[in-house]
Amino acid sequence: MPKIKNQITKVLPLFLFFSLFLPRVLHAEQWEELRGEHFIIYFTKEEKIAKQALDKSELYYRQVADNLGYQRYTDFWLWDKRCKIYLYPDHDSYLKATYSPYWSHGQANYTDKTISGYVGSQLFLDAILPHELGHLIFRDFVGFEGEIPLWLDEGVAQWQERAKPKTVNKAAIRLLNENRLIPLKIMMKLDVRGTEDKTLVNVFYVQSASLVDFLIRKYGTTKFTMFCQQLRDGKTLEEALKFSYSPSMRTVEDLEKEWRRYLLE
Repeated sequence: MPKIKNQITKVLPLFLFFSLFLPRVLHAEQWEELRGEHFIIYFTKEEKIAKQALDKSELYYRQVADNLGYQRYTDFWLWDKRCKIYLYPDHDSYLKATYSPYWSHGQANYTDKTISGYVGSQLFLDAILPHELGHLIFRDFVGFEGEIPLWLDEGVAQWQERAKPKTVNKAAIRLLNENRLIPLKIMMKLDVRGTEDKTLVNVFYVQSASLVDFLIRKYGTTKFTMFCQQLRDGKTLEEALKFSYSPSMRTVEDLEKEWRRYLLE
């Protein structure tokens, strides 16, 4: 079922794209290709832009792995396991081929490790691509079997966007001062993908990104990697917290308390 991210509001701008778990649909195109170490770019025109996409993909791959502390695990996208990126010639052809809503500018498919976009979208190169790579790399590492709340998945992906880490905590502090933050126990089970409440969606995404920012900046990537390993190995989130962040954080309540303190600092 598609994950649909809502439109822009005053809390914090959210880009219009989504990730898919459904099989990717492609209409017949005369594809050319460029091959890199971890990616294959398929395109129909504008080879220069395809080369930019390949260069940025390889750069983002290293950055995401570094941001999450996964450098020792970055050899899993080689040869026949490379990620495939499809650049359609324009927005209309992208929408028709992928059956995306009109506001979509890109999407990722977890099942076959593909990303789709179109030529001419600067949003795709600068925001969608690192975001979706964040999703794919994170899920390649932690899998789908463990207790992975949506806020963690979306927080990791947002943290890869260049503009988000610089602005997200300002928005979170504003929400804290206005007493509008969602209690973390509710966040743990909250799935906003089908809601039409734009305010709720945006508060959710602000908190998600800020929580991941807190875990990585405050405690470092080594502890975050350890935390993710515990989740991958079947631990509950609280068990993973206790193993990786004890004595500072052992419970969800501890995580929320320390995060709020971090924002006030």
